[in-house]
Amino acid sequence: MPTKCPRNENFGKLGAGYLFPVVAKKRREFAAAHPDAKVISLGIGDTTYPLPAKIAGAMAAYSNGLATKEGYEGYDPKSEGVLKERIAKELYKGLDIAADEVFVSDGSKCDLGRLQLLFGSTAKVAVQDPAYPVYVDSSVIAGRTGTQDDATKQYAGITYMPCGPDNGFFPDINLAKDSDVIMFCNPNNPTGACATKAQMESVVKFANEHGKIILYDSAYSAYISDPACPKSIFEIEGAKQCAIESTSFSKLAGFTGIRLGWVVCCKELVWPDGTPVKQDLGRIMSTLFNGAASVSQAGGLAVLDNMDEIDKIVKFYMENAKLIRECFDEIGIKYYGGINAPYTFVHFPGRDSWEVFDEILTKCQVVTTPGVGFGPAGQGFVRISAFGDRDNVIEACKRFRSAFKK
Repeated sequence: MPTKCPRNENFGKLGAGYLFPVVAKKRREFAAAHPDAKVISLGIGDTTYPLPAKIAGAMAAYSNGLATKEGYEGYDPKSEGVLKERIAKELYKGLDIAADEVFVSDGSKCDLGRLQLLFGSTAKVAVQDPAYPVYVDSSVIAGRTGTQDDATKQYAGITYMPCGPDNGFFPDINLAKDSDVIMFCNPNNPTGACATKAQMESVVKFANEHGKIILYDSAYSAYISDPACPKSIFEIEGAKQCAIESTSFSKLAGFTGIRLGWVVCCKELVWPDGTPVKQDLGRIMSTLFNGAASVSQAGGLAVLDNMDEIDKIVKFYMENAKLIRECFDEIGIKYYGGINAPYTFVHFPGRDSWEVFDEILTKCQVVTTPGVGFGPAGQGFVRISAFGDRDNVIEACKRFRSAFKK
């Protein structure tokens, strides 16, 4: 017998299943139908490079210590305060970020969902299009939207800011004039585009002039090599008054399974009544979250102790990205990104992204991610991830050349 408890009606507004499980399902179905195929995944952005031994060893040592009277900890491990201090001092060097403005978490994706609770029920959001699906889906679940238009695949109540070749994948920020929250990912997932300091200055200026909050996702900032592109929004003057930054150890250090991230919310960001936003964020984190796993925090501290090893891993993935770019240069297919981000956005003009996905899977036995799964403006593109084993990336490029070289 069905329950009489009312459902959150916003779940009924959601369109097709969340993108990445759909991609994974298609991969499983293809593998089942072609048991001899050696399928390579360059789709979901999951890291593959093994953790440096010093980092894994630090977590193992901490874990073993939990079996001792001296080493056991429960709630509120001592590491959290130290980790906040070191994130503020070392990863935001020279930006005057205080430790109490850093909120340690179990990863950026979880934070993006929790941060929805900060905003009033009538707050409207603007998103880059295409964009990481969590921005839109969490907004739908939070009740910030109407229904999805069957033709455009856009939700009423969300402002979509198109990003494509015509505007260098940087949106017209004036489109967000009627929104309250601007969700901005830099470097962008999925396009691989990276906004410059001058471009981000224009976004911050707009937000401050119009009273907006920027929810800034910098999960891929470690992959920025261009000095003209900021790694944190807090490099931009005035950002402390209008921005919240969410980021993670997942892509920085291969913690996709370990789960560790953080949010920075500065004291200068205040609500219309003068209440600091970080006060409410602190209440969310203390009420709905019991802190990142202490073992993960031990790993995070070890990451900061071994950034030279982390830099080697980032370089490894960007070498993969270079191989992918060189492959499509040789084939003669236009692409974007892959320079300051681990994603290459490959363009198949006039094609349906899912059809291209299926063609690549069939001809090459390589899993990509359809661009349209990130938003309507991603139609005609597929995203290729550099987070792969080197041999697999080389083999995938060989298959791409065989299937598509003119």
